[in-house]
Amino acid sequence: MAADKNSDQEVESEEHEQGKEIEVDEEALPSAAAAVHEQIRQDGEKELERDSMALLWSAIAAGLSMGASLMAKGIFQVHLAGVPGGFLLENLGYTFGFVIVIMARQQLFTENTVTAVLPIMHKPTGSNFLLLFRLWGIVLAGNLTGTALGALAFNHMPIFDEATRAAFTHISEKVMANSPGEMFANAVISGWIIATMVWMFPSAGSAKIIVIIMMTWLVALGDLAHIVVGSVEVLYLVFNGTISWHEFLWPFALPTLAGNIIGGTFIFALISHAQIRNEISLKAKAEAAAKKKQAERQEKNAENSQQ
Repeated sequence: MAADKNSDQEVESEEHEQGKEIEVDEEALPSAAAAVHEQIRQDGEKELERDSMALLWSAIAAGLSMGASLMAKGIFQVHLAGVPGGFLLENLGYTFGFVIVIMARQQLFTENTVTAVLPIMHKPTGSNFLLLFRLWGIVLAGNLTGTALGALAFNHMPIFDEATRAAFTHISEKVMANSPGEMFANAVISGWIIATMVWMFPSAGSAKIIVIIMMTWLVALGDLAHIVVGSVEVLYLVFNGTISWHEFLWPFALPTLAGNIIGGTFIFALISHAQIRNEISLKAKAEAAAKKKQAERQEKNAENSQQ
């Protein structure tokens, strides 16, 4: 994902100022957690610097792909009715959209509540915040556009039988049964879980798909609110006339969006950054002290050689 950089889209950081890459070598950093942090921060800088149109199209694709979660869950619900353990398998369908989006490297808003935030926490300048809000705005708009197109297709294209359509409605109405406060609380936990999943990726290796399934299945089992998957479900009700656009915004979209951001950014990302900030600061101070000591030693040697 090469960035189309210009002076307005370059993240401000010490590494850019010094013309070097972010250090992600575990042996050169104070701890394994610091290496994970720096890997995610490096990924975050790349995302913040991406071209706007590339971000938008990737985000629209992600919104469309998230329709796979509602589709799989609805189909499973129809065919697993009355089967022991059917609830567990039905909610496994929720993971399908996440697997597609993440493995295809499409832009998902809730991933960016932690990935793109770490560079800003590292250097919270005005231009970095503008880059973050630009990224969030484009990706959220693209995700919602994609989910709307998916929900519209599910409603009006002759794809599914009546039983599956009824399952889509049942799943979506279950989301809307929550109050705004419940939406918000559920979304905080959902945002935390998705951020935890992102934090696990650098260490996951070939098990990445297992991590995606495990963490997003947990979101489904807990009936937690997610702004992108939930938008497919709730917009399905909007387009079939069950609810209004006003009801999409409240009680669903606004409380869910706020909860996802708080869970992923203000809780998880802040704590994750705090745990390594002191380590990296101490390492930087130690390196500065070592360089100063080495310079003093060289200066002293130079004076001795002149005598």
